[in-house]
Amino acid sequence: MRWRWRGTWLLYGVLLLVPASMLPGALTSAERAGAAVAVLSGLCGALAVWAWRGRPRERRSTWGQVGEATEILAHLVRRQWEEEAVLRQLFDPAPLPVLWWDCALPDVSDHRQLTGDPVSCRTDDPRDLAVTLLRPPHRRLVVLGPAGSGKTTLAVLLTLALLRDRAAGEPVPVLLSLASFDPSRQSAPDWLARQIAAGYPALADTEAYGSTAVEDLLAGGRVLPVLDGLDELPPPTQPAVLAALNTSLPAHAPLVLTSRTPAYRRTVAEAGVLTGATVVEPAPLDAADALDLLRLAAPPGPPQERWERLARHVNHCPEGAAAQALRTPLLVTLARTVYADAGGDPAELADTGRFPTVAAIERHLLDALVPGLYERARRRDPGGRRRWSAAYALRHLTHLAVGLSRQGTHDLAWWQLYRWVPAPARTVPRAALWSLAAAVPALLGYGVHRAVDPVPQWPFQDSVLVTGGVAAALFCMQCLAAGAAARAGAQARPLATAALTAVCGALVNALFQVVVRRTLTPAGTAVTVDQVLRHLSVYGLGFFLVLHAAGPPAPPQLPSRGSLALPHWRRRLLPAGATVLGAAVLTGAALQLYVLTGIRPADPWRPASAVPPVTVWETGILTGLFFGTVLAVVRSVRTSASRLDVTTPADSVRADRLITVVSAVAGALLFHLPDDVSLVMSVVTGRDGLTPSLPRLVSTTLSELMAMGAVLALTAFAWPHYTVARLLLTARGRLPLRLQAFLADAHRLGILRQVGPVYQFRHASLQHHLAAGGSGD
Repeated sequence: MRWRWRGTWLLYGVLLLVPASMLPGALTSAERAGAAVAVLSGLCGALAVWAWRGRPRERRSTWGQVGEATEILAHLVRRQWEEEAVLRQLFDPAPLPVLWWDCALPDVSDHRQLTGDPVSCRTDDPRDLAVTLLRPPHRRLVVLGPAGSGKTTLAVLLTLALLRDRAAGEPVPVLLSLASFDPSRQSAPDWLARQIAAGYPALADTEAYGSTAVEDLLAGGRVLPVLDGLDELPPPTQPAVLAALNTSLPAHAPLVLTSRTPAYRRTVAEAGVLTGATVVEPAPLDAADALDLLRLAAPPGPPQERWERLARHVNHCPEGAAAQALRTPLLVTLARTVYADAGGDPAELADTGRFPTVAAIERHLLDALVPGLYERARRRDPGGRRRWSAAYALRHLTHLAVGLSRQGTHDLAWWQLYRWVPAPARTVPRAALWSLAAAVPALLGYGVHRAVDPVPQWPFQDSVLVTGGVAAALFCMQCLAAGAAARAGAQARPLATAALTAVCGALVNALFQVVVRRTLTPAGTAVTVDQVLRHLSVYGLGFFLVLHAAGPPAPPQLPSRGSLALPHWRRRLLPAGATVLGAAVLTGAALQLYVLTGIRPADPWRPASAVPPVTVWETGILTGLFFGTVLAVVRSVRTSASRLDVTTPADSVRADRLITVVSAVAGALLFHLPDDVSLVMSVVTGRDGLTPSLPRLVSTTLSELMAMGAVLALTAFAWPHYTVARLLLTARGRLPLRLQAFLADAHRLGILRQVGPVYQFRHASLQHHLAAGGSGD
């Protein structure tokens, strides 16, 4: 905080040196002295408040708040995965009895002295493993197995078993997908904190749990990360991820990791084993056990008789393709879905002519899965209210699988959808698109203003030049923000980033004006340095206000969260009031000094001598009150925790859309706020010869560059980029228009699974199968 006080006294000392000669000569000595004292006092008071308030993020959560956050997290995680287990039918009628035991592969597990005695468990009863995992030295576990062996199912059931038997004070298992972890951009604790905060936004309630609850949960060993899918990361990244888990997490910290066996062996050969981790792998599933479970899943009568015919074939040919398929948990699950749920005759799998190999059976089951589930849903909806047919759903699910495979991921993160479209995925075309989107409505607004106001404030040519300059600034600021986002730590300094980006945008805008005006204006008419400085100050301030409220104008790594609900609003009232009053005093004082030095923000290209004297204290205070109110509203919405619930993709989209709309409105108002308020007051009071007129007020609002401020704010959020990409993909026939409703329906049918705000295909094999069939599209 020391640097804040030094900066405050330095700036105050500079302001004391402002010569009295800078004040207009029309003022008397008393007026000039009073104005200077008022300006400096206001600035000093506002700056002192700013220096004194410090950084709120440094106030850590209390021990009691961390304890409450632990219990809330346990409640949310348990409810999330119990609901997901129901959708995945993991307990209908019971989990497959897959036996997991110590891995026999050499050099994949740590020393026996560090890992303890061998462990084993069955998927249908993981409680023994859950109890063992909480006792030293068994605090780390790696689950290996081939594709479709049930690794994710074990992770889900193990998470639920740990939660059901959890005692107070024990760590909370949190199941996360590793697909988004990039150790080159962030450490393992930082990534874990971001994922937990994104998936469980209730923990963001700083009034209830403090500002460092998630970080303290991780640092105190109150979270047991269950990390699924090391093999789903790009192969070059896998060793770095394992190394990051070893180096950035304490060696005694509990951890569960799942991976396909070949990928983990390659990773261990390069990065070493996971420290202190026991490694387990599945034993072959007994086909008789699988058939017993499948018969229980079928209703009594003819459906069970069909399974009996398949059972007789398996007993007769124990090494046949059907028997081998029933030893694979994935194929057993697919067979249950295709035959026991969607109908059909499982005895057809005994036809060795049609299905000579296990691969042939797998292809058949994957082909029948999506049509079978949608046909079952249609039969259960006799009214015919289903919005999507099986053929329509299969076509769009294939496009989704192709898109995910091209991106090299299994996570369908909606805020990353813009990367699927070539133009929005690249920085320069994306910046050009948004700059054009801002310029067109701005010019239309100027046209409306000229149509309504018979005496426009400036020629249309000037309007075009101003719009072009700001559009060029928007383009450059987006490119700069995209480059800064690629560097780690840029998000840790939001105020400095906003200031730097605003300065660069103002410089580009001023340079555009200088070059174009020198080209278009008559000979002998030059742009003065004073005009350039005034232009820099006006638009630089506008850019900074928008960027400070919205954030960097580049697609974010994670969607924003928040809501209109304001819990603990009484506690928030005092900080919000301080923000409003501080902004009012600071803006009023700054605008007073601004006008006293002969500069008026209404038109920076007008000579200073042409500006008539005006009273600006009320204008400045009103402007500051308005700016402070807008900033307080934006901050309240963005920092309000969502309801006590787990984030779903649809909830995440709605929350980001809400914050986007609020911030866009704030950006539109803040961009030319001083000029707007000054002009409105002039019209209402009749100053400067302007008479009160509702059309004049409306046209002035439209003619100002409010579209520029709105678009600058829009580019800082995920929802606008997602919407543009979704509409473009819909126009090409790649995605349904109501994408989130379509995905939620596929999730209810069991085709997709949900991990926080992310969808995945329930079976990675289904994604690969659909992608292979649609790769030619």
